[in-house]
Amino acid sequence: MSLHMSALLPAASRAAVVGARVLAARPSAANSATLRAAAVRRDGAHRARLFCASAAVKEPEVAAKAGTDAPTPTLAWKAAIDFKRIKENPDAIQANADKRAAPCDVAKVVSTYERYQALNRECDEIREKRNANAKSMKGKMEADVRAALVEEGKALKDQLAAIEGDLNALEVELQIEGQKIPNDTHPDVPIGGEEMAVLRREVGAKRDFSFEVANHVDIGERLGMFDFGTGSKVCGSRFVYLTGAGAMLELALINWAMQKVVSKGFKPMVVPDLVRQSTMEKCGFQPRAENTQVYNIESSELCLAGTAEILLGGVYMDEVVDEKQLPIKMAAFSHCFRTEAGAAGASTRGMYRLHQFSKVEMFVVSTPEQSDELHDELIGIEEEMYRELGFHFKVLDMSSEDLGAPAYRKFDIEAWMPALERYGEISSASNCTDYQARRLNIKYRPNAVDGKKQPLAHCHTLNATACAVPRMIITILENFQNEDGSVNVPEPLQPFMGGLKVLTPEVVAEAK
Repeated sequence: MSLHMSALLPAASRAAVVGARVLAARPSAANSATLRAAAVRRDGAHRARLFCASAAVKEPEVAAKAGTDAPTPTLAWKAAIDFKRIKENPDAIQANADKRAAPCDVAKVVSTYERYQALNRECDEIREKRNANAKSMKGKMEADVRAALVEEGKALKDQLAAIEGDLNALEVELQIEGQKIPNDTHPDVPIGGEEMAVLRREVGAKRDFSFEVANHVDIGERLGMFDFGTGSKVCGSRFVYLTGAGAMLELALINWAMQKVVSKGFKPMVVPDLVRQSTMEKCGFQPRAENTQVYNIESSELCLAGTAEILLGGVYMDEVVDEKQLPIKMAAFSHCFRTEAGAAGASTRGMYRLHQFSKVEMFVVSTPEQSDELHDELIGIEEEMYRELGFHFKVLDMSSEDLGAPAYRKFDIEAWMPALERYGEISSASNCTDYQARRLNIKYRPNAVDGKKQPLAHCHTLNATACAVPRMIITILENFQNEDGSVNVPEPLQPFMGGLKVLTPEVVAEAK
């Protein structure tokens, strides 16, 4: 945990956090082989969706009401799920979940919803009887008549309390099952596993090297940019100290990326490293699931954020904005923390999969009518940035099983990494439509029509990676290396590197 983060907390919280042990869920032995195999296939260390199982939450937090003999389950938060739509379209919604490999039972949701509706109607009928009973006791009447009415009122009260308890339990069940249903899927999304992803564009070409290509770890260590030994000694495996030109390159990438997105109309932010588990759940992640990618803080409802998407999504949580304010564009620099549970293999070496890394993330809140066009805009910004750096990359329209629960459609950009002899993901851009907004309770007030106010509606949310620093460093070092061991600095980054055009051992020595 960074020192600046603990300084943002109240004194009592700082003591609790500093003294807390950061816990990461461990993969079971039975699952470890499967997880390792999956990790070799999937290279999305910066892919926020790796945090996300098929459902938004495994199980909502349940609390007990004080003053009762038995705990009455209550939800910590509720998703504004359109159960009426689910009831009216069960086959289509189950088919959508199936093609995304999301383990949900739409029929169970519908039957639970019908039971909930029936019980709710019964509650309403009893409330009407109680109201009638209360009215009938007004005025003068015989004592025995009043006594009978009092007894009837008590019986109705007890009956209502029992049914309300059942109704509350049904609502908890309805939320648990309903939140397993993923978002809808864009009609152009390819169906199937990640191997079905469709290449939409390819930019540039692979560099033809006249010498043996070195990997980013060897290059960086020769140039004194990485110190994995100290990272391992102080923190454990998959941590690194960036030193000299390595530190300068990270800061250059962050400043260049922030300047770029600000020029595109995004409001710059620096967000906390810690976030409430409930906020993470509302964005579609599972901090408490088995084999979670999330570091949870012991004896706390806080966890270390895996992406600024969660913090930016929370900015307008429980708020209503005017349509004229939309779209709202935000971009944040943050540290990202991931357990990388089950990750193994050559693709995890060096900077490729770290437990902590820096990233600049874009996030947009929009109207439903704006989101498709904004999705294209986000992808365009990413492409423009990587073109400027001179990367060779391809844009993939990701398949249905690789979307995670929140995304309606997702594009990944993979850059060529010569030493790995493969493309590695450096960014993604997702349109989550109203999936997150229904959980975060983000609404907008539509413009009046013919002078008449329109009902509130849920916003759409989108997110995209501007700069995931470790993957960018890998791509730069491996693609722009020279035979003498030096590395050419991409022109857009040179002003942020003090004018340096080439990283050499001599230059690096001066930077120490």
